[in-house]
Amino acid sequence: MDRLSRFVKAELKRGKLTYAGLAERLGKHGLPDESETTIKAKLKRGTFAATFLVATLAALEMDGLRLADL
Repeated sequence: MDRLSRFVKAELKRGKLTYAGLAERLGKHGLPDESETTIKAKLKRGTFAATFLVATLAALEMDGLRLADL
């Protein structure tokens, strides 16, 4: 999971998106209870559900993902 956390953080930086911005976008992708604080905690812990990861990838508007990129 640590690799996934690092990947998500890198993609946030690449997209110039803050945790607060991600929280707003996640609300539009079916996760309205996520906040800047909960996102920070999940990424710091390195544990989160697959639904969070998939919604995050959708919120980042990624066209695709190669497992080798993780």
